[in-house]
Amino acid sequence: MSNLPSEPEFEQAYKELASTLQNSSLFEKHPEYKKALQVAAIPERVIQFRVTWEDDKGQVQVNRGFRVQYNSALGPYKGGLRFHPSVNLSILKFLGFEQCFKNALTGLSMGGGKGGADFDPKGKSDNEIRKFSVAFMRGLAKHIGADTDVPAGDIGVSPREIGWMFGAYRAEQNKWEGVLTGKGGNWGGSLIRPEATGF
Repeated sequence: MSNLPSEPEFEQAYKELASTLQNSSLFEKHPEYKKALQVAAIPERVIQFRVTWEDDKGQVQVNRGFRVQYNSALGPYKGGLRFHPSVNLSILKFLGFEQCFKNALTGLSMGGGKGGADFDPKGKSDNEIRKFSVAFMRGLAKHIGADTDVPAGDIGVSPREIGWMFGAYRAEQNKWEGVLTGKGGNWGGSLIRPEATGF
């Protein structure tokens, strides 16, 4: 499929979709869609950055931060942020790829994306999680915005973490805009769906 390093989670998702489409009559009726599938296999942009933060013992810690801006054909990138030790580029490409199709089915003007970090919130104090969330947003802030990319919560990222990241975004960009969904009501969020994925 590609000459890039092995990305098993993403490759499995892509191959399943390709196989399903090959076994349908879609490509017979619309052979031009084969090229569209090849285009869909590659994200528009992959952002990877270092997240440095200080734990409660004063020790500097380092994690990897990611944002896969997969496809913006229908609108701004939209998809969650996940903080979990298993997070890697392959998993986020897989989730971003599927997010494109999920968002397209809503009928809303949203593209697909996914992001997060290999940070493990388990066993961390609230203060450490806050410090990490703020440091993560410092690395991500210049790549997102209401008309560009609107992240949300996911596993390990609840409205609390979204609130901390929103505060960091405001401090970095000096903007109050709809840049993150899943915020509390005091920060411009809605009361429709307060829980994050995975709870």
